[in-house]
Amino acid sequence: MTKKTNWRSTALMMGAFALLSALAVTNAVAAGPVTMTVTAVGKKDTTPPPVAKDDVQLFVNKERTQIADWKRGEKLYLAVVIDDSLDTNVASQWTDMKAFFAAQPDTTFISVSYARNGTAVLAQDFTNNHELLDKSLRIPVGAGAFSSPYLTLLDLMKRLPSTGDRRSILLLSSGIDYFHGNFPTSPDLDSVAQRAQKENINIWSIYYPDGGHLARGFFRSSRGQSDLSQIAEETGAESYALGFGLPVTLKPYFDELSTHLNNQYLLTFSGNGGNKGKFERVHVRTELANVEFLAPSDAFLPPGQ
Repeated sequence: MTKKTNWRSTALMMGAFALLSALAVTNAVAAGPVTMTVTAVGKKDTTPPPVAKDDVQLFVNKERTQIADWKRGEKLYLAVVIDDSLDTNVASQWTDMKAFFAAQPDTTFISVSYARNGTAVLAQDFTNNHELLDKSLRIPVGAGAFSSPYLTLLDLMKRLPSTGDRRSILLLSSGIDYFHGNFPTSPDLDSVAQRAQKENINIWSIYYPDGGHLARGFFRSSRGQSDLSQIAEETGAESYALGFGLPVTLKPYFDELSTHLNNQYLLTFSGNGGNKGKFERVHVRTELANVEFLAPSDAFLPPGQ
């Protein structure tokens, strides 16, 4: 009897251990939802046709991955950030900026901040009241207000609404990092990109020269533009620039941006980032004619649950 009892006890313990091990493995590999904003772009930046879920292909680390959900983006939080070091002539572009505000639907909530000393100084909180947004526009300080636009972005992203809706930042800046330099790139660039990818934030930018003489140099200007372009590409957005001088008008940029913001989708898939979570390369494509996507270069896969 004693041997039988011991054998049964041992069998029960082994069975329980196997069950717990199986549960542990199941929990370790359980995937969590990952959502990123994808922008559909038509030929020559025209309005694309509607895109259905079956028209979309997702690759994570070069492996075809099933899309759990694909839906049109509705509400949008758009944070406009104006570098306070910009040449004061940029204020002549505010008429086009106001027209851009007026063109946005009621489902788009916009804020206006000024980048100074590595922080985003809020002038108008998120609202769809375009008159309030117009009143928040002023002439930048210009020379003497030099800062780091990338530290400003990190500061701003901490304060964006976390509602699960689309979130974008539009940065008007020279891209020059006066705190840490752009040699070869700003050391804060990776931190900005990774936080934006992790929190599903698109960072659009428009290049405009600073008010100081140092910003007129080719090397500094080109490095600043390169950093702005890199941030936009890695977060699923675009960066706009026309040489290194003062652009005649920003209207074409605002018009194109409006088209992009009106053709965005939320793509959700399941991903397992192991014990701590990890970033993986992602690629979104379609076989629809004359349609391409803007999407983040990487997505953050949450820790296994």
